[in-house]
Amino acid sequence: MKLFGTDGIRGTANTHPMTPDVVMKVGQALGYLLRQQPSRKGDRRMVLIGKDTRLSGYMLEQALSSGLNSMGVGVQLTGPLPTPGIGFLARNMRVDAGVIISASHNAYGDNGIKIFGPDGFKISQEMEKKIEELVASDSLNDHLADTDEIGRTRRIDDADGRYIVFAKNSFPLLSDLENLRIVLDCANGAAYKVAPAIFSELGAEVVVLGNQPSGYNINDKSGALYPSRTQEAVLKYRADVGISLDGDADRVIMVDEKGEILNGDHILAICAIFLKNNGKLRSNKVVATQMSNVGFDLAMKKHGISVLRTDVGDKYVVEAMRAEGLSLGGEQSGHIIHLDHATTGDGCVAALNVLSVMRETKQPLSELRKIMDDVPQVLINTKVSKRVDLSKVPGFQEKLEEVEKALDGAGRVFVRMSGTEPVVRILVEGPNERKISSLAGEIAEYLQKHVS
Repeated sequence: MKLFGTDGIRGTANTHPMTPDVVMKVGQALGYLLRQQPSRKGDRRMVLIGKDTRLSGYMLEQALSSGLNSMGVGVQLTGPLPTPGIGFLARNMRVDAGVIISASHNAYGDNGIKIFGPDGFKISQEMEKKIEELVASDSLNDHLADTDEIGRTRRIDDADGRYIVFAKNSFPLLSDLENLRIVLDCANGAAYKVAPAIFSELGAEVVVLGNQPSGYNINDKSGALYPSRTQEAVLKYRADVGISLDGDADRVIMVDEKGEILNGDHILAICAIFLKNNGKLRSNKVVATQMSNVGFDLAMKKHGISVLRTDVGDKYVVEAMRAEGLSLGGEQSGHIIHLDHATTGDGCVAALNVLSVMRETKQPLSELRKIMDDVPQVLINTKVSKRVDLSKVPGFQEKLEEVEKALDGAGRVFVRMSGTEPVVRILVEGPNERKISSLAGEIAEYLQKHVS
């Protein structure tokens, strides 16, 4: 049984694997594995569970808690909290694991599970495989806790405050955001309470969008996937900067005072160059993925910074950063990881680091944005009938070779299957935007026709 994709378990709520029975078994499997490992709390095991604002979060939170309790593991529920908040609190509260129930940037009908270890980092693929094997087996009921050892679940009230303080600590202590007007779109998601507090407590005037979650409106034409709403508000309110988070607030897209969008590449470039100039960029190297624009590489080269590219997925970025002892990495989609501050992508922390650069350099975001010029890039997300191994699609490799030949060495093509949904992401770069749009369309049409 394959449950885990590139970023945890994900699917449509109330259909496999995001059903109460499967999620309860995931809780049981996690609880069983935790009881086999040494704990800092003796025989007691404790797991922290957070969620975003999806309607299905209530159902899955109870199922997961029940599975853990049945294995003798205690549970603490935080309620809605950003994914990076669970990573931080898992380590800060000395629990045995942290779990976030969220489908990140997906629509409300989906949901998912991401698991963090006691160190605040996402669990290893080896542990994911063990959980899958246990869920697929019939042995979990053989390991249930004795009646007097059943775990209990309780809600904690101070998780929001702890995360707010944590995020603010990533901003220079002797600086503030006074006289700065910020438009903040929380995507009706997990950060709808904590994000406005973070920026306003630092002194900013905050115009808040997307802070009225209904259970159904998370990511709905708002947040990091739809920054146009933030663009409009920045111009309307004459703001200095716009910040768009996604549903679980682990990614961010920003908007300058002129209404221009800065994606993850721009944010990463601004932070990398500032850190390098101040002697704080470890090894003068930054981690990006195959989706990052080649303009990012050119900007880094100009400033004496080397780029290490990984597969798409923030966990692969983090793995590479930890392996090489690096401090900064990220994705074009807005996952920015500052390992000196956080263990995973954190939209609020990333935005605060950009704001600190603005304060230190006394430059508006529109000026900072000029350090990187994008090479024309087209990205198409095309839905297919099911997730498949693209290398086994008849004639697909020949199609890619045909496109590469058409680019004639002046661009690149990168195609991958999403790790979380039946969507193929097609990226084509080159100097002629009309040409690369046409080539990307050809690839999408080919896959829709041959993947069934």
